[in-house]
Amino acid sequence: MRPLVRTAALNGYVELSRSLGLDPRALMTSVSLDTADLAVQDRWISGTAVVGLLELSAARSGREDFGLLLAERRRFSNLGPISLLVREEPDVRSALALLIRHQHTYNELLHARLSEGHGVAALKIDIELGEPRPARQATELAVGAFHRVLCGFLGPRWRPSSVCFTHRAPRDGAGHRRLFGPVVEFDRDFNGIVLYTEDLDAANAMADAQLRSYTRQYFQPVADAREVSEADRVRDLIEALLPTGRCSIEQVARSFGVDRRTVHRHLAGSGETFSSLLNTTRRALAEQFVANPSRSLTEVSTQLGFSSLSAFSRWFHLQFGASPREWRKIRTGRTGPGAS
Repeated sequence: MRPLVRTAALNGYVELSRSLGLDPRALMTSVSLDTADLAVQDRWISGTAVVGLLELSAARSGREDFGLLLAERRRFSNLGPISLLVREEPDVRSALALLIRHQHTYNELLHARLSEGHGVAALKIDIELGEPRPARQATELAVGAFHRVLCGFLGPRWRPSSVCFTHRAPRDGAGHRRLFGPVVEFDRDFNGIVLYTEDLDAANAMADAQLRSYTRQYFQPVADAREVSEADRVRDLIEALLPTGRCSIEQVARSFGVDRRTVHRHLAGSGETFSSLLNTTRRALAEQFVANPSRSLTEVSTQLGFSSLSAFSRWFHLQFGASPREWRKIRTGRTGPGAS
């Protein structure tokens, strides 16, 4: 099925869109995304939808540099857990090597690779959708994000030898020159950043050799966990879609860019069905939410995608043998603000 990206890929999207006179909620809805998803940056959403959203936003705003504007809002932490490890690498080369080796932990669309020779290094960056469709904005966002990472290590005054894009030059290149300097080039044979090998050898002033071993121990289970099955990917989307009230096999299929039969076929391979995943995901969330007395049962019902509190209560009783209110009293041993 189609690749996913962390919602952190859209960090700053809502604010940027509004500053350009766009309606981010309407634009996201048009590509089957929801602004509520952005509240949790480690949630996984459709990469195809994100690419389409960026292209649509650039067209509606008239800003050919929309992806770069979003890149300028990037923070190191947007990379997720791997940012903790990268900060402790001894030099720029090893930091980039880690980002490339574990790129699947933060963006399944991304394909980056580093080559060196004759004192020059090329960091080549592509967006792989598995189908021919425009991805100019996503490509520029990715290149801009890597440029920000390099500036974080090498200093804000650092400039690459060149920044290359395979697509044509924009009508107004001011935004590109502001971010990259006068070294940006278009109609090249690859997307990416060319820098000198000596830049890769630069020491990381932030690194702590002792802390590095601890961060590696922490990150490895996170990296291993991202080797997920198709069922895990569907489960991630179910959890993201439940609060929107639009959690259906059709919506999940649209998010992956496939039809419902393809989703059923992938799930059958792991002995699951969409209904079974929906129910187990709801059960796990229900136990967590109902046990928290600060959440009202009406709120819990909405978060789990039920049309009414009564529908949620009937489902809950079938699953747990007690009403949500009774079950909460048993678990907490008292009534709380959410028990009424």
